[in-house]
Formats: sequence, structure tokens, C-alpha cells
Amino acid sequence: MTSPAVPAVPTTREELRAALDEPLPLDQVNLADLDNFADGITPWRMFHTLRHEEPVHWQPEEAPNSGFWSVTRHADIARVDRDSDTFTSTRFVNLEEVDDNQIAKRASILEMDGVRHRALRSVIQRQFGASVINSYADFLRGLTATTLDKALAKGTFDFVEDVSADFPINVLARLLDVPSEDNQQLIDWGNRIIGNTDPDYADVLLHSAESEKYRDLPFRSPASIEVFEYGRELARQRRGGDGNDLISKLVNTVPRDGVPLSAQDFDNYFLLLVVAGNETTRHTISHSMLALLQHPEQLARLKDDPSLIPTAVEEFLRWASPVYHFRRTATRDTELGGKQVKEGDKVVMWFASGNRDEEIFGNPYDFDVARQNNDHVTFGKGSPHLCLGNLLARTEIRIMFEELIPRLADIKLAGDVPRVRSNFVNGIKHLPVQVTLA
Repeated sequence: MTSPAVPAVPTTREELRAALDEPLPLDQVNLADLDNFADGITPWRMFHTLRHEEPVHWQPEEAPNSGFWSVTRHADIARVDRDSDTFTSTRFVNLEEVDDNQIAKRASILEMDGVRHRALRSVIQRQFGASVINSYADFLRGLTATTLDKALAKGTFDFVEDVSADFPINVLARLLDVPSEDNQQLIDWGNRIIGNTDPDYADVLLHSAESEKYRDLPFRSPASIEVFEYGRELARQRRGGDGNDLISKLVNTVPRDGVPLSAQDFDNYFLLLVVAGNETTRHTISHSMLALLQHPEQLARLKDDPSLIPTAVEEFLRWASPVYHFRRTATRDTELGGKQVKEGDKVVMWFASGNRDEEIFGNPYDFDVARQNNDHVTFGKGSPHLCLGNLLARTEIRIMFEELIPRLADIKLAGDVPRVRSNFVNGIKHLPVQVTLA
């Protein structure tokens, strides 16, 4: 099977704005239709309509799902994200509706709140702190140089495959202390699991009849079994040791609440690291490069003034919005954005929409590498679930573009830019480019 045909991506700022400026009637908005996320334009048009016409909007879904509230304004997203008492993660954070048995088997720290959530975060939290991440700077810069040397020497190449995917997976391999020979397998697992709605990636498509056989696995993906087996062997090797890698910390640390990780806790935690440690940074780097291709004047600014790159990283994160949404579930009847939300309703925070909210960002559809006061919600907003790896991601992205931009005399788009068929991950599959070196 192959994905639907992908329209040609806008190649200039003017084409991009023209595509976004065409109004979309409210009755044509459907955030449950995955085909609406294939062109990289329609999602933003839908979000724009909802923010202006119905910022808390009931979205019907096809069976077996029952529909959800779409939350599209920055302020409402922040309210939901902060209030885990009213909007819980424990009924799961993607749109799939799960029963208690599935929750018991599949829950990771993403699907926990309160004391246990904080305790499990604390097991590896220090490994993502500033002192540890800053100590990786030389390693990251050397790794970036190696990745770019190989890619740029080709002249024409797939930026996703040769740069965006290669770099973060090498970082993850270092954090897990696994051989670089396993990198491609880690990438493949991430694609198959997160891409569970894309025929090009999924072993079994979500909600297909066949997926019922895998209903108790994360993302209903049989690839999860392979990840579990790989992680269990690493755990066996590291248990009782004194290593500082993430696996050693997971198997040799008792959480703050005094309850050791069960075998199932470890499985789900490890799978989350494999997926989250690669996918979001990869897609952010890809979207950032595409944005610079569409806005060459912004690339020129960064060439002329590299000191802007740390500021640009925040704009990259806002613009990319690598995760479209996370879901919560209402624990009680409540009012949100003038709508009456009932206990048990799914409430979906569309982070991507919050990152284009005109009430927060001046000229939100302008890609501005010098944007100030960039209060994006890419990693969450005031949430107990704020992304653990946010500092690592920022550091990886900054170093990548600090190393890449001075090497470029010219870079051009060299083909179509197909997207991951998903309303969860805002992913780019391929980004063909042609480069001339400085």
C-alpha cells in the first residue's frame, strides 16, 4: 500500500501565504480525517477557522471512537495542560479509546498523573538536566560534523534520511549506550510505531481488523514486541551495574515513591524513550530546514548573524510543532471556552494551533528567526508532563544549525515533500535537497 498523492509543497513564502489565506468553512473542518493532514497546509487552515469561529469545537469521529473536543487557542490549551485534576492523562493521551485492561497493560509515564508520574519522571530526570546535557556539547558537535560531512558530500540527498533522522538517533544511541550499528533498527521501530496510521510505515494500521490482535500493545503495533525484547536484553546486561546510561538508571533506581519499576513499567518506559527520543527532534529539524528553504531571506539572516541561532531555535520549534496534539479526558463536568464538557469526554489540545494563535504571536504565519517572547507550547505549557527532553532537543537543534548553515553556499528543494499520514505526529517523510557548499 502507498499513501495518497501528495500535492506539491509551496516553495516560497508567497506561495505558502497564498495557500493559508484561502478561507475554510467551518463545516469543512475535520480533524479526525487523516487525509486532511497530507499536504502540510490544510491543518493550519482548519486550526485558523476553529480559533476564530469555534475555539472549543466538538469533532465527531467514526466508530469505534466517539468524538472529542478540539481545543485550539493558546490560553485554553494551557488551562487544560496545567489542570490534571480536571483533565487527566490516565485514560490515555492519543485519540484511541482504550478499556481498563488496555490501560493496565499499556500505560507509560505519559498516561500517569500525580505521585506515581512524578516518581517515574524523577528516575531519569537528572540525565536530561542542564549539567549533563551541557557536558554532551563536544560530543554533539562532533557527531553533527560527521553527519553533515557524509550528507553534504553527496550534493543531492534526502535531508530527512541523511541528516534529520541520522543525527538524533545517534544521540539516542549514546544515551542508551547501544552500538551505532543498531541505529537503523531504532529508526525503523519509531517509524512503524508512531506511523501506525500511515500505510508506508505501519505493519498493521490502527483500527484495522488485524489491529485487534495487538490491542494490548502500545500503538497497537507489533513492532512494540521487538522493542520490548531489545530493551529486556539491555536491562539484563545492566542490572546491578553502576552505569549512567538511561537503561542503567531505569533498572537500578528505586523511584521516589518507593515502588520499584515492574517489568511492564520498564517495557513501556523504554519504548517511550525509543520513540520520543528520536521522532520529535527529527521532525523539528526537517520542518526547520524546509522553512528556511521557503524563506531564503531568513536563512540569509542566520548566515549573516549566527548569534541569532539560539533565538531561531525557538521559532523552529514553534513553526515545526512536531506533535499536533495530546489528549486528556475530563474527570468531571466543566466549562471550557463557553462549551459544556462532560465527564468522560475526550479533550484534545492542538499544540500546533496554539503555536499560531494571533493573540499570542504577532504575525503568526510569518517565519521570523529573530522572533522575541516566543511563548510556544511545543513542549507543553505549565504542565506536569512538560517534555523531559526539551533541553536536549533545543541543544541538538541549535548545534545542528550552527554547524550546517556556515557550510552552505546554496540549498534548494529537489523534489516533493511527502508527509506522515497522521494527525498526531507532524512528520516529514522525505526532504530532497540539492546543496552547493561554501
